[in-house]
Amino acid sequence: MEQFLLYYQRPEPATWAFLSTFLVIGIYFMFHRILCVRNMDIALLVLFAPGLMMVYEGRKLRLAEKEANISKIANLLVSYQQNDPSDSDTAAANQPSLKEVTQDSEDVKTGQVRQRSSPGELNRPKTGWTADRLEYWGFVWLLSVCGALLLRMLLDTAMVRRPLLEPNLSSGGLTFIAVSLFLFLMANILTCTPDEQRIRGGRLGPGYVLLNTLPDISTSDFEERNARAALEGERRSWRVSTARLLAIAANLTIAVGMVLIGYFHYENLKMGIGAAGLFLLLPYTAQMTGRLDHMIPGACLIVALLCFRLPVLSGIAIGCTAGLVYYPFFLLPLWLSFYWQRGLRRFLIGFFSSLAALTVTLSFLGEGSLISNLQTMYGIFPPAIEGLQGIWGLGWHPYFRLPVMVAFVLLAISFVFWPAQKNLATLGSCSAAIMIAAQFWHGYGGGLYAAWFLPFVLLTIFRPNLDHSVALHAVRPFRSRESELERRATEDSVNLAQAG
Repeated sequence: MEQFLLYYQRPEPATWAFLSTFLVIGIYFMFHRILCVRNMDIALLVLFAPGLMMVYEGRKLRLAEKEANISKIANLLVSYQQNDPSDSDTAAANQPSLKEVTQDSEDVKTGQVRQRSSPGELNRPKTGWTADRLEYWGFVWLLSVCGALLLRMLLDTAMVRRPLLEPNLSSGGLTFIAVSLFLFLMANILTCTPDEQRIRGGRLGPGYVLLNTLPDISTSDFEERNARAALEGERRSWRVSTARLLAIAANLTIAVGMVLIGYFHYENLKMGIGAAGLFLLLPYTAQMTGRLDHMIPGACLIVALLCFRLPVLSGIAIGCTAGLVYYPFFLLPLWLSFYWQRGLRRFLIGFFSSLAALTVTLSFLGEGSLISNLQTMYGIFPPAIEGLQGIWGLGWHPYFRLPVMVAFVLLAISFVFWPAQKNLATLGSCSAAIMIAAQFWHGYGGGLYAAWFLPFVLLTIFRPNLDHSVALHAVRPFRSRESELERRATEDSVNLAQAG
């Protein structure tokens, strides 16, 4: 961003979290109605920031420890090479063995810090906030907020009264703030250093096969510093350019999609602009702007909700999301039951067409065998127990993921039966509930993937009453002879009624 504005420096995430929190409260908090659901929703969104910052600081501390250990190992190697251990018994006692130095080097390369029996810099502190402890409690905080949001989304189907609570700023002011924020965030994407997922290490679970072929754009200072050292030679590669374009397109799709949903489906442009502006204001968006595995699925899901009147396009969007990150496969029971009365066949055609296109793309771009990539893409393997990240790799026993997964599958299937009458409102809130529930068994950073559900949550917060937006009324019938006859019969009945 320094190339665009003189003396500009990206604010620290903590600074951005404080400033954005003040703006969110000032613009969206209902001061004239303190005890209302809208204020509770804003409080939940604000409470997401502390957990996010704890995870950020924990990872930053871990990287600092890794850099310190790399410097320590380098000094030990230089010292070993410059001094001959056979000169004296004292030198031999003070010099580390070559096997020990080599083992420390391998540990540092893999991101592990090995405990040593003697005190020194390589020892992790036994008291205070270590990197693991800070990150662990950050994930606990995030999942606690996700649990509250999950309950809120499930209860939204029972909320009948939807009072009009507009933001405290005019539509022009909201548009100005949203456009300004978007330009600043996209400028960060253009100027930051790419970061390969394989450099960060660790599997990302089912899905992600195609996304692993592209780098992420690290908008956090400490991640950018690590990526610059690792990938200086790939700065101008086509993968980096593609990643930047996709990240900008995904963020633009989310913001514009929310505005269009407000305009076309809510019949209130200010609500759509307010939801998009709130998404751009959140600290999460500033940190994860360049993360393709966060933003691309969120963009596809917003397109699916925007095009719900066109089942083919919704099916294509849901299929793309499921093929990229796997977890949206569990949206199928909800969306199939929504289109059950009309549009089911067209939705399935779009869904399987997008999966077929992704499979063909995988055969050209995927690394490794096609069979192995397809198994990972569609999650055809037992649940992982080892090598997990996030809360399941920091303290929670991996075997407890199994009952959580069973409960999640039962929740997803239950949406076939309830709510009995599904409309656009239940489609949005229940989709958000499924994506929130997926965070609890996501073994590779569950709780951080808020872009999968935050747009749906924000649209649910701002939505009006949408009981009339059911598939039978909103989706046009397929242009066949039967539908044409049905249309003519309806017109004849209307004409007869008017004549009578």
